[in-house]
Amino acid sequence: MKPLIQRSIAAGLLLLAAAAACAQGYPNKPVSLMVPYPAGGPSDAAARIFTVPLGKELGQQVIVENLGGVAGALAAQKVLAAPADGYYLFQGSPNEVILAPLANAAVKLKAEDFRLVHPVTDAVMVVVARKDLPANSMDELIALARKSADKPLTYGSVGVGSLYHLILEDVQRRAGIQLIHAPYKGNAPLLQDIGGSQVDFAVLVYSAGMGAMAEQGRLKVIGQLGARRSELLKNLPTVSEGKELKDFAFQIWSGFMVPKTTPEPVVQRLHDAIGATLKDPNVRAQLAAQTQLAAPPMSLAEAAKFYESETARYRAIAKSINLQPQ
Repeated sequence: MKPLIQRSIAAGLLLLAAAAACAQGYPNKPVSLMVPYPAGGPSDAAARIFTVPLGKELGQQVIVENLGGVAGALAAQKVLAAPADGYYLFQGSPNEVILAPLANAAVKLKAEDFRLVHPVTDAVMVVVARKDLPANSMDELIALARKSADKPLTYGSVGVGSLYHLILEDVQRRAGIQLIHAPYKGNAPLLQDIGGSQVDFAVLVYSAGMGAMAEQGRLKVIGQLGARRSELLKNLPTVSEGKELKDFAFQIWSGFMVPKTTPEPVVQRLHDAIGATLKDPNVRAQLAAQTQLAAPPMSLAEAAKFYESETARYRAIAKSINLQPQ
């Protein structure tokens, strides 16, 4: 029996030594950062802010790769199909890793397939409308939808099962209105179509590009979804300040993730590098310029607890509107 125990211990020690050696040499080639939406949107803009400083911390180039489709799940599946060695990072949010599997029967991944290394951004979600929509608040938009029952208003999202889709399904349930959903592959093409009055409105992450379009009079931003006004948009009322949707508040985060089987020393190396990058004043300033806030520091254990609680929260929202995989 003793030799068997000794062999087991020796095998375990060899595995630990191999993992440590893997981390010691990691990274020894460029690291890819997978962005699950087309170039030009807020997710892509945030990712590109991190590439140079994160590459400096890791001692290797970090390269952004864009792949839109299936509410971001296409990119998530590609990362899971790659070796779990830390050379493919995924920039994920609740949209791609928690909600897409609940909405799309073709998406076979689940949230537990990923490990959140560290959250990186907190973004402001807003209601954005075509410039000539006769509504300047969420209350007015709901009133307009009630008047337009014979010709329902259209809203866009980055895909069936995305958080933006769920939020507006929940609004329909709460307000007793009917809307028509138009799914897109990413924020950028949807924003262009709102600017061209092809779609009536959407819930989207606020971006510098959106702000510029609003200033040019090409669209309008009529409310934000946080529990309180963001320090980045102090003059824009929250949806819950109106009469129709009291206590209606959402925010969205993104984080860098890896497949759950990635070796612990590699995860720790990435965590340390991401944490150092988030402290960089230049990174924080660039994120603020994109109307995003740098995520607060978290240990790996805190990141795991946060990810677990967010997964439970969004699954509960999906259940509340009876979201079914299609």
